[in-house]
Amino acid sequence: MSSPFTGPNRPAAGPPRLPTPPTGWPIGSYSRYEEAQRAVDHLADNNFPVQDVTIVGVDLMLVERVTGRLSWGRVLGTGAASGAWFGLFVGVLLSLFSGTPGPTFGPILVGLAVGVVFGIIFAAAGYASARGVRDFSSASQLVAGRYDVLCQPRNAERGRDMLARLAMRPPGQS
Repeated sequence: MSSPFTGPNRPAAGPPRLPTPPTGWPIGSYSRYEEAQRAVDHLADNNFPVQDVTIVGVDLMLVERVTGRLSWGRVLGTGAASGAWFGLFVGVLLSLFSGTPGPTFGPILVGLAVGVVFGIIFAAAGYASARGVRDFSSASQLVAGRYDVLCQPRNAERGRDMLARLAMRPPGQS
């Protein structure tokens, strides 16, 4: 008996399909993702087998940046805009599949108007149900405290030496 994980039908080498911990030896550690990316780019520019390299974010945190205060005007305006886009999409589809030859703007205008009305209704209902608990908008981002560059053991020493030479260069040079 075989499964997708064993036997002749096992997928070729490449990124794992299931979440798995990274493997390899650390060859560099950086406080910003851009620095880790620069290190891997340096390795690639110098014909290093980068398929053996992994960038791992360590000490993950969810950062929520507040982008503004919510008000009834902003909520209704955003609801109207999103409803308009959806209504416009539905109206265009209806006009494309209508049996009338030539351009027909009726379904587009009706879809747009209905979309705006329903967008406002749903936005108002959602905001009213929150009852002032969350009167702000925000954007969330997953960031790491540091970024480790790992490499498979067969090339780790060479990669560590290349990144050590990169670290000795001034920041403007690659």
